[in-house]
Amino acid sequence: MTVEPVQVAAIRADLGEGPVWVPRDEALWFVDILGERVHRYKPSTGEHRTWPAPAKVSFIVPLRGEGLLVGLKTGLSRFDPMTGDFTHPATVEAQRPDNRLNDACVDRDGVLWFGSMHDPETEPTGSLYSLGPDGRVVARDTGYIVTNGPAFSPCGRFFYHTDSANRTVFVFDRLASGELSGKRVFVRIESDAGYPDGTSIDAEGCVWIALWRGWAVRRYSPSGELLQSVRFPCANVTKIAFGGDDLRTAYATTASCGLKAAERTAQPEAGDLFSFQCPVPGMPTNLLALAL
Repeated sequence: MTVEPVQVAAIRADLGEGPVWVPRDEALWFVDILGERVHRYKPSTGEHRTWPAPAKVSFIVPLRGEGLLVGLKTGLSRFDPMTGDFTHPATVEAQRPDNRLNDACVDRDGVLWFGSMHDPETEPTGSLYSLGPDGRVVARDTGYIVTNGPAFSPCGRFFYHTDSANRTVFVFDRLASGELSGKRVFVRIESDAGYPDGTSIDAEGCVWIALWRGWAVRRYSPSGELLQSVRFPCANVTKIAFGGDDLRTAYATTASCGLKAAERTAQPEAGDLFSFQCPVPGMPTNLLALAL
């Protein structure tokens, strides 16, 4: 099946990332990391709104009740779209000023899973963390230059996490205790196909991997078999999120950073928001449980 993504909003983001569908808002939230902005897009009206962030902002997730939590360069913060305020900051990795936070997801228990990365992208100082309802941050894995794409299988038993610099997506067993075990390679992306960025899971447990410098999003079976590739008109595809009432619309963020002048001319839609239709729906968005 051939799928053609279409541009739905001209964002012109430097580094669009972290799309998440929030049903209560009937909207897609996402960020521009380097542009230091939070974005909201409402497909029913086409409304696109932005808010300035106080630092590089890497992800946004909805909280139970109301409000959102964002990952900033230095840590975690609540975000209130009514006021535009960022409050209750919680520092992560204060001892690593060259790091910043990166991608994240929320599991069905309301726990946040997020990673850090080396901002210059040369040293393996990044780690994987979880944040429980009690506000306690726990390190789960280490040794990454760029952490990316945390995601859980529909049953919650398998956890996917990406080592972007080494073109490898790992899968772990998620134990009943909440611990991770059995880290192993899920897929390696070939050298001429770009770098794995964000991942998302559909209702069949298939893993959608966005490819930085790869011009595409790929769908892999739970066993790691490549099933489908969706080609984009720009090189840097960062992540997809399933939205709409039936969760069959995939929204994709992209980036323009790192492109040379000639590449920017050849890719005028780089950094924009795209969508395409999927025969299989995605998983509902989980809400973050947090007592802070």
